[in-house]
Amino acid sequence: MADAAELKKRAKSSIDSRRAELIELSLKIHANPEVAFEEEKSAGFIADYLEANGFSVQRGVCDLPTAFSASYGSGDPSVAIVCEYDALPGIGHGCGHNVIGTASSAAGVAVRALMDEVGGTLKVIGTPAEEAAGGKVYMVDRGAFEGLDCAMMVHPGNRDTAVAYALACLELDIEFEGKAAHAAARPDAGINALDAMIAAFANIGLLRQQLRDSARVHGIITAGGDAVNVIPSHTAAKLLIRTDDDEYMDDELKPKVLACFQGAAESTGCKLNYKWGEESRYRTMRTNLALADAYRRNIEDLGRTVVNPESQRSMGSTDMGNVSHVTPSIHPAIAIAPPDVPIHTEAFREFAVSDTGHAGLFDSAKALAMTAIDVFLDGDLRSEMKREFDEVPD
Repeated sequence: MADAAELKKRAKSSIDSRRAELIELSLKIHANPEVAFEEEKSAGFIADYLEANGFSVQRGVCDLPTAFSASYGSGDPSVAIVCEYDALPGIGHGCGHNVIGTASSAAGVAVRALMDEVGGTLKVIGTPAEEAAGGKVYMVDRGAFEGLDCAMMVHPGNRDTAVAYALACLELDIEFEGKAAHAAARPDAGINALDAMIAAFANIGLLRQQLRDSARVHGIITAGGDAVNVIPSHTAAKLLIRTDDDEYMDDELKPKVLACFQGAAESTGCKLNYKWGEESRYRTMRTNLALADAYRRNIEDLGRTVVNPESQRSMGSTDMGNVSHVTPSIHPAIAIAPPDVPIHTEAFREFAVSDTGHAGLFDSAKALAMTAIDVFLDGDLRSEMKREFDEVPD
């Protein structure tokens, strides 16, 4: 059997030898920020790089033009390393997805060179639209993650962690329809859709006291009327609701949130129209602890100190959660910025192309490669990953 320590050493050396080209790739993605499902350049940069380094690449998989699947080898075990590369509207790569896409590609290329010795199938899967709409949600439903022993990625952050907690997330689109009237001369002839929206948001504020600590309800009014002297006849809003329990989402949170808008419609006489974004619903993250422990050992071998999350309440959402419900998965974080610099900000965007950003890129690429090698070579690890996955109810 191939020696894991020797293969890991070679994988790390391979990644270091590509330093200039990997930084160039990261900078290109960062300089060309593209939002959800519009990542033509970014997906192309990464797919071209993988193809040039020996992968067979399928572009536009799962009927998503900016998704791809790169593969090498055949048979079992089968390991997927996941790429993200979309940017935030108005901010660009304030979440550091240029680091993710490049690091996952680097890990894939390093492990590909060893596949003839370890055996099995290696995939690098390109997933668009993590920041909005959830490309992985569609890709899971369309079979992109079937038949895998595991899937893994590393996300830039402000702490080094091995275990990720993430909330289920569901979008809600709201419209109120009222009746326009002159706001001074005949306000009594109108039905005020803005009153309905304001009342609904007030209801949401009161509801929060009665929700679980992990639940989140937040939104914006996207249409609030067109003229100050006209009773608004139409208003619209977009909300996200989140929780750490998929069943609680359906059984309690959804009905309670919807009741806030139904009550506002009833009290104002407006018509309520709403739509749940079930087709792009993010599920909770089910971190596979056996796989996360293997990652922790590897990232700590690189000199980093993994910390436990200070609070499970400090969570966002990721469509990697959906992947974690169909195959053992991890979504650890790697620090590229100080603890006081939050992601999704302009400040974090600049760290994504800084020296610390590059350091995070190389360390995460090496840790992913090392962890993939563990999965390929260690049958006991694969058995423990599967046992754990099978025992956790979906």
